[in-house]
Amino acid sequence: FNAAISAWAVGAEWEKAVQLVDVMAASKVASNTITCSAAISACEKAGRWEEALRFFLAMTSSRVEMDTVTCGAAIAACDIGAKWDEAVHLLRSMMIGQIECNAIILNAAINACSKGGAWENALHFLSEMAQGVVKSIVVRLMDSTAPSQDN
Repeated sequence: FNAAISAWAVGAEWEKAVQLVDVMAASKVASNTITCSAAISACEKAGRWEEALRFFLAMTSSRVEMDTVTCGAAIAACDIGAKWDEAVHLLRSMMIGQIECNAIILNAAINACSKGGAWENALHFLSEMAQGVVKSIVVRLMDSTAPSQDN
């Protein structure tokens, strides 16, 4: 099931992905993180942000584990729908759940905030993104100048 849903996600064939998830549910086959991520991604890529967020909410109520891919697809759906409040909520959930966030996810949240007129939140996330970039540069510099342990 996961391979087919993932293939339809790549092709943005969200209806087929949704139908297969429905068949899984009717057959009592449990969804997992990969299933949900692929379904959310298929809906998001087709611009069907409402369906993407519906899957995300169903996933969390079913206690399926979230990951960076799942949250990223859901936040990208928020960007499409200008649902800045949902994007902010998802980012907070990621922080609480200690789910890794990246520049792509922060950029989608910034776009959602911008489209929704929540420019203060957009600036906050832009600041966080800049701090993360600086931190990663410092870590790389420190790693490259550290004495070798092989001697």
